[in-house]
Amino acid sequence: MKVLVAPDKFKGSLTAAEVASAVASGLADVHPGLAVRVLPVADGGDGTVDAAVAAGFRRVRVPARGPTGEPVTASYAVRGDTAVVELAEASGLHRLPGALAPLTATSAGTGDVLAAAVRAGCRRIVLGVGGSACTDGGAGMLAALGARLLDAAGRDLPPGGEALSRLASVDLSRLDLSGVDIELASDVDNPLYGPHGAASVYGPQKGASPGDVETLDAALRHWASQVGPEFAAKPGAGAAGGVGFAAMAVLGARMRPGIELLLDLLGFDAALSGAALVITGEGSLDRQTLSGKAPAGVARAAAARGIPCVAVSGRCRLSSGELAEAGISAAYALTDLEPDPARCMAEAAPLLRRLAHRVAIDYFSLSR
Repeated sequence: MKVLVAPDKFKGSLTAAEVASAVASGLADVHPGLAVRVLPVADGGDGTVDAAVAAGFRRVRVPARGPTGEPVTASYAVRGDTAVVELAEASGLHRLPGALAPLTATSAGTGDVLAAAVRAGCRRIVLGVGGSACTDGGAGMLAALGARLLDAAGRDLPPGGEALSRLASVDLSRLDLSGVDIELASDVDNPLYGPHGAASVYGPQKGASPGDVETLDAALRHWASQVGPEFAAKPGAGAAGGVGFAAMAVLGARMRPGIELLLDLLGFDAALSGAALVITGEGSLDRQTLSGKAPAGVARAAAARGIPCVAVSGRCRLSSGELAEAGISAAYALTDLEPDPARCMAEAAPLLRRLAHRVAIDYFSLSR
């Protein structure tokens, strides 16, 4: 009997690979002869490159700029001429050297990584656009790829979203990604600007005050008027502080739900072959899970093959009805074993291994 263990990360505690390993170990404790296949997954946010590497892609490390311009080493994953680039690798919140920088943080590092992948010969690029520190409409990414963003005096704009309000012209003559196919992996459907846009919805998470949000939203409106106003309202234009907009408007990128795209890329359908049970999970099973997060995507794919799916998590805030709606037949949370959230995070791996004991006992007793 085969079990496929395909979780996302437990943010702040364990990577997806560490979650999968702990679950696999717990299953083996109870049923040593069980065939367990681990396939860590991601939905385009933090951990996307790691998931690709676990599935057989090769990690490539390159120099890039962080959100405030400091040098960092970022990674992308490659197999053949396909690259998986994770925006958070260079431009994520965790890359900020200190305080948040809502007005000046840049996506330039993502452009650095994209440029490196293209120079290496990659012709298909999957760009995961979650977890960004910036709200610059993707301007920094485009500048790193060769675009020039100029003010009225012909000077290059400084980095960050606030500066976009001073944009007078855009020169794309040195930006050439012809022959490169870019797919955006995201579960965000926000437009670029407005009450549901990048600044209004996600700006506060990146440190933007109400005044900053107004400034950034106006700057993004101006940016769109110069670059491609017809793309501003497209679902996903507001992803990663507007990187989705720049990728679609200038780079010709196509948006796909992150988990669907990543499951295809990781060979998930083939991994399902022969499985009697799928175990997925993430740190918190909640309403966001139902909106295209990794566990919901995994459960949907398993259901399409008639394979039951259960989930493990740090905590579960979904009712049994909501879980069933997502295709998850049962959920097991670390808080079932340890009510203290701090201890759950600090001792996530051993607790998860114990939790997998319950999964194995419950499932195999029911299947006899």
